[in-house]
Amino acid sequence: MKEFELKYGCNPNQKPAKIYMKDGSDLPIEILNGRPGYINFLDAFNSWQLVKEIKAALNMPAAASFKHVSPTSAAVGIKLSDKLKKACFVDDIEGLDESPLACAYARARGTDRMSSFGDFIALSDVCDKTTAMIIKREVSDGIIAPGYTDEALEILKSKRKGSYNIIKIDENYVPEETELKQVFGITFAQRRNNFKIDADLLNNIVTENKTLTEEAKRDLIIALITLKYTQSNSVCYAEDGQAIGVGAGQQSRIHCTRLAGNKADIWHLRQCDKVLNLPFKDSVGRPDRDNAIDQYISEEDNDELLENWEDFFTVKPEKLTLAEKKAYLASLHGVALASDAFFPFSDNIERARKSGVDYIAEPGGSVRDDIVIDCCNKYNIAMAFTGMRLFHH
Repeated sequence: MKEFELKYGCNPNQKPAKIYMKDGSDLPIEILNGRPGYINFLDAFNSWQLVKEIKAALNMPAAASFKHVSPTSAAVGIKLSDKLKKACFVDDIEGLDESPLACAYARARGTDRMSSFGDFIALSDVCDKTTAMIIKREVSDGIIAPGYTDEALEILKSKRKGSYNIIKIDENYVPEETELKQVFGITFAQRRNNFKIDADLLNNIVTENKTLTEEAKRDLIIALITLKYTQSNSVCYAEDGQAIGVGAGQQSRIHCTRLAGNKADIWHLRQCDKVLNLPFKDSVGRPDRDNAIDQYISEEDNDELLENWEDFFTVKPEKLTLAEKKAYLASLHGVALASDAFFPFSDNIERARKSGVDYIAEPGGSVRDDIVIDCCNKYNIAMAFTGMRLFHH
C-alpha cells in the first residue's frame, strides 16, 4: 500500500488528508480492520515507538495506552497483585497471569482509566487471546501491534460493530534519519530522536544517597521512555513496572509535577480497601464506575456522590476522609519520577515526595541544581542526572 486516504485531518474541515511515504515506497503497515483517522495514526506511530523501545531496553513485553498524542500510561508484563487486578477491573480475566502482554496492557489501561477512555493501544508483541479479551470490553479507538493470533484478531474485529481499527506494523521498519514537519507552510527538518535510554543513563547520581535498586532503574527507564513520546513539558511517576502518573503539555514544570502526582495518588488510592470494596450495583457500567471512583476519591466531589449514592451503590458507602487519604499516601515509598527537562526549583521535589518518590532522573543543568539536590538530600532521595533533555512536540 503506497498511501492511505483519510476521512479528514485533525478536524472534519481539514480535507483532503492522507498518509504516505515521501519516497514513494510502501507504507510499513497493514490495516486489518476499520478505517483509522489522522489522530489515530499519530497515536499509533508514537505509541508503537514507545513500546518497542521499552521492550528493547528491558527485554519485557510492553503496552501503552495513548490519547491525543500522549501516553496515559505504559507498562511491562509483570503479574498484578490481587488488589491491583481488582483496581484495574481484570480480576475476572482467565489466564491473565499466563500472559505477560495481557498483564502489561491491564496495567497500562488501569493506571488512569478516565484518561484512557477511548484510547489507542500499542503492544510490543503479537496480540494474544487474553489481551484481546481485556481490550474487547473497554472503550477504545484502535490498536497497533506487530501481529495478532487468529483468535485475538477475531475478538478484536467484533468491537464497535465490526469497525474497530486494527493496524499491523512491520516491526523491522526503520525510518529515515531525518524527519520533516510542516507548520504554516514552512518545512522543519531535524534528526530523529534516536537517543538510547537504558540503565547506563542512570550512572551519574548526584545526591548523597547513591542507591538505585534494580526495580528503581527499571521504573526510571519506563518513565524516561514514556516522556520521550509525551507532549512537553512532561513529568512521569512510575512504580512496579508501569507509569502511574503522566503530566503532559504543561507550560510550567511544577504544574507537570502536580498533575502527574495527582494522577499517581489516584492510582494508589484506587487500591485502598474502601475503594476496592465500594458496593457497586451490577447495572453500573465500567466507565460510570470509573467516574464514581474518581468522585469518591476527590474531597470536593465525594459529598455530592454520597448524597446520590443510590444511583451507583447497593448501600451507602462510608466517606473517604481527607485524613484517611493523607495517611494512606504518607505511607508510600519506592516511587520513581522522571522529568523531560531539568527541575528549576525545589518545589517539584517537595511535591514529588508527597507521592512517595524515592528515586528521580532528570537532565540537570539548571543554575539551581544545588538547591534541588539539597532538597533531595533532605528526604534521602536518590537522583541521577541524565544529561539529556527529552522534549517532544
